[in-house]
Amino acid sequence: MSTEKPIVSPFHIEEDWLAKARTLVEALPFMRRYTGATFVVKYGGNAMGDNGLAHNFARDMVLLKQVGANPVVVHGGGPQIGQMLNRLKIQSEFIDGLRRTDREIVDIVEMVLSGSINKSIVSAIHEVGGKAIGLSGKDGNLIQARKLRRTRRDPDSNIEKIVDLGFVGEPSAVNPEILDIFEESEFVPVIAPIGVGANGETYNINADTVAGAVAAALGARRLFLLTDVPGVMDTEGSRIQALNLNAARARMADGTISGGMIPKVETCLHAVEQGVDGAVILDGRVPHALLLEIFTEGGIGTLIHDD
Repeated sequence: MSTEKPIVSPFHIEEDWLAKARTLVEALPFMRRYTGATFVVKYGGNAMGDNGLAHNFARDMVLLKQVGANPVVVHGGGPQIGQMLNRLKIQSEFIDGLRRTDREIVDIVEMVLSGSINKSIVSAIHEVGGKAIGLSGKDGNLIQARKLRRTRRDPDSNIEKIVDLGFVGEPSAVNPEILDIFEESEFVPVIAPIGVGANGETYNINADTVAGAVAAALGARRLFLLTDVPGVMDTEGSRIQALNLNAARARMADGTISGGMIPKVETCLHAVEQGVDGAVILDGRVPHALLLEIFTEGGIGTLIHDD
């Protein structure tokens, strides 16, 4: 067997260097533009369950902090909650995509979200040279919550009935002072979507909803929702690069935006209406998706912005 090493052409090495240099040059104006900007990132789905993507995500958070941006992470954990409930042989049901959460289940939800998931993200950021701190919405009354109300129309009587989802909540207020402490520090806040009620109750809250509320409270430059699709798609199946508020509403009205994309777009609309400069839906399965969205012309997701 030959032990000779293949000869690498200096020309190919030079081309590789030039490609990296072009990437840095393209990113430079965006780095300047976003110095001091607050980015709220909802992290979850397949990206959180893949070790390689999780490692890349942690590196992205460190890089954003290094170039002067202020990333704030809000994470989900639905699949992990489901796995834990199955392991404990606890039955749960979903109503309109929301898990009915009784007192026993909400304790498990808090354990999984504020415990194992939150700390694993914090640890991943530390492992790649950054600094992070894990929080839940209960810390310092960061996320004050109220019980989420849902109704369902009875098909027989045609009467709307209130659906009791238990300890499923929605944000009633977000205390930005807690997060302002970390803005000038080296720490990346990592938030579990758990809220606290007026009487100290624990509420399980949808992570997209929490991310939108946090972004609005902070006056963030961008809200990023990492999903399992490239963004909002048109009727031909192509990604829509940008939508203003009116165009997004029109796409929902004509059915172009449908199914599980509707609540994500509604979260983006609400955040922009509350003062966030723009909200982006993008594919978290793409390695370094955030960097490609932030530091390249046109990005790789769908930007929803004000008129």
